[in-house]
Amino acid sequence: MQLGLVGLGKMGGNMRERLRNAGLTVVGYDRDPDLSDVGNLVDLVDRLEAPRVVWVMVPAGAATQGVIDQLATLLKPGDIVVDGGNSRWTDDEKHAAQLHARGIGFVDAGVSGGVWGLKNGYALMVGGDKEHVRWLEPVFDALKPHGPYGFVHAGKVGAGHFAKMVHNGIEYAMMQAYAEGWELLEKVDSVTDVREVFRSWTQGTVIRSWLLDLAVDALDDDEHLEKLRGYAEDSGEGRWTVEAAIDNAVPMPAITSALFARFASRQEDSPQMKMVAALRNQFGGHAVETATEEQTKKD
Repeated sequence: MQLGLVGLGKMGGNMRERLRNAGLTVVGYDRDPDLSDVGNLVDLVDRLEAPRVVWVMVPAGAATQGVIDQLATLLKPGDIVVDGGNSRWTDDEKHAAQLHARGIGFVDAGVSGGVWGLKNGYALMVGGDKEHVRWLEPVFDALKPHGPYGFVHAGKVGAGHFAKMVHNGIEYAMMQAYAEGWELLEKVDSVTDVREVFRSWTQGTVIRSWLLDLAVDALDDDEHLEKLRGYAEDSGEGRWTVEAAIDNAVPMPAITSALFARFASRQEDSPQMKMVAALRNQFGGHAVETATEEQTKKD
């Protein structure tokens, strides 16, 4: 089976290698000519035999829309486009309609596995028509982990990215729980080896997970995380998860709290905490810390 792959970054490049290792023919395109197999999307489409399959692995939003727009003019009826990036599920519905008008199929694929996917395989959550998903089974089989699990046809168009969005929301909450527990352990004098406490949890406990294993790896590299700044971005999917929860009246306090904690991490001197401190001082006479002259100048 042949596959065009657009976007050869950390995940896309590894996916190309895993697919080729499984015996599939992959023609890759990237704006970086050092990574690309062809010079442009026209060349990529010309190298593929009909019915063509083109898998898009570029950033969500404008970048994905731009590639979809180009492919809509280059591909023919019967071809299929797969969006494997982190697109919002509502964009999938728009892209499917745009391509369907030209007789081109569309499948959305939520992909999890990060930089470890080449070795371990990628978890795939897929949305789209059954006939399109069935045609793509050799690709999914090559990408997923070995064994019976790791791939699901989650439902109609948009279901794959919706499932991946919820997956990432859960990931936010799990990471936040580990982070809060780590901070508390570091804070008390009685616990003298926090790293080994975390390591002990990786076997036989109900909170063991791959994320916990990765936390131990991080502590092995930097035991007290002194080399890092306490700043965490959000990919957008955490926000979309909370928005979907609001739209569907689903209570989601853990994931929402984890998202807001990332926002707090970007504030060197939190304005909210200034108000909290001021109020505590007003009603209870609790001590407050005054800003240094340097901090005042920044404000």
